[in-house]
Amino acid sequence: MMEYILQTDNIVKSYGKTKALNGLSMKIPKGAIYGFIGRNGAGKTTAIRIICGLQNPNEGSFTLFNVNSHDKKICEVRKRTGAIIEKPAFYSDLSAEKNLKLQYDMLGIPSYDDIPELLKLVGLSDTEKKKAGKFSLGMKQRLGIAIALAGNPDFILLDEPINGIDPQGIVEIRELILTINKEKGVTVLISSHILDELSKLATHYGFIDKGRIVEEISAEELEKKCRKVTKLKVSDEKALLLLLDEIGFDYEVEADGHINVFGKINVTELVTKLASSGCELLSVNESDESLENYYINLVGSGEKD
Repeated sequence: MMEYILQTDNIVKSYGKTKALNGLSMKIPKGAIYGFIGRNGAGKTTAIRIICGLQNPNEGSFTLFNVNSHDKKICEVRKRTGAIIEKPAFYSDLSAEKNLKLQYDMLGIPSYDDIPELLKLVGLSDTEKKKAGKFSLGMKQRLGIAIALAGNPDFILLDEPINGIDPQGIVEIRELILTINKEKGVTVLISSHILDELSKLATHYGFIDKGRIVEEISAEELEKKCRKVTKLKVSDEKALLLLLDEIGFDYEVEADGHINVFGKINVTELVTKLASSGCELLSVNESDESLENYYINLVGSGEKD
């Protein structure tokens, strides 16, 4: 039986007449890296703020570590979580080490002994007395993650942790999140509009649109749904289309004459059959439908967050 770190049940959050969340129901399995995907304004940050106790829903509830949000114990179990919401929070005029010491003090952690290990984990061991305000954006995000990890939480929520970071910084954040998940056993919720990067991390996905989850799916299930596409260019388009209809393949014809064939095909067998019709294969290019295309097909085109 699947064990869930978080389950939300029809959460509604309104700001005046606007519903930021409109019946949000989601489930995050223990040990998952949960990719939280939605457009700007879809409700991702609002959901994270409610889970972290920074806002209260107008309706609905959630269960965190098997404790209901209406239970007085919810404040206690929230200590098992850490978060970066919108941007990392730290003191710009203090070093990474001093920022962590302050976080430990606020959490009531009696010893600073594991701070060096935490700084090493996030790649900030060599920053010494350098003020956090002088850090690169990637370093600031890694400091934010270190602060979120203070107290060894079992669940962290990261709101756009790679937004605006250069490619090298993105790789570093990705590797850090994977390490936290695999080696530390921390469940991670990560919202991001960089869907290609998210596809390299997530074990599960939740697609949110207009304040509601429109689909939850595991990475394994998504991979099966994302069809393989083979783009073909041939000397005789009609011959290829007749053959594809005969075999029963799904396809589409592009304006430039390329033909996209969906599903796994045996190119060698196809070339042989085309040759018997006097048709030559001019080019072939195989690819998989991307997470971004899947998302757009699911919720429609528009600006993504």
